[in-house]
Amino acid sequence: MQENIVLTEATYYILLALYNPQHGYGIMQEVEKMSNGRVRLAAGTLYGVLSSMVDKGWIEHLPIDPGSRKKNYQITNLGLQVLEDEVERLRELVTNGDKVLGGK
Repeated sequence: MQENIVLTEATYYILLALYNPQHGYGIMQEVEKMSNGRVRLAAGTLYGVLSSMVDKGWIEHLPIDPGSRKKNYQITNLGLQVLEDEVERLRELVTNGDKVLGGK
């Protein structure tokens, strides 16, 4: 990816949660589980980030099942590339921190 994109923690965890398709409440639960309860997404925050990521092409809506009101989302190839780039950026941060702090 050419652009240097730095993800917020919420965006990072939402993209991770969407590695497998999920609906909004499932995303909230998965993010809380992955972060050991440290990151809890309010519905307003979640749906604002989801809307922004759909607009950027990082995630997409899945077709809605007849009779269901749940919107399901999945990560796109572009979103996966953004996520992989962020993981690499974070690895570099940790590596450099370990070098300076002596691996503590």
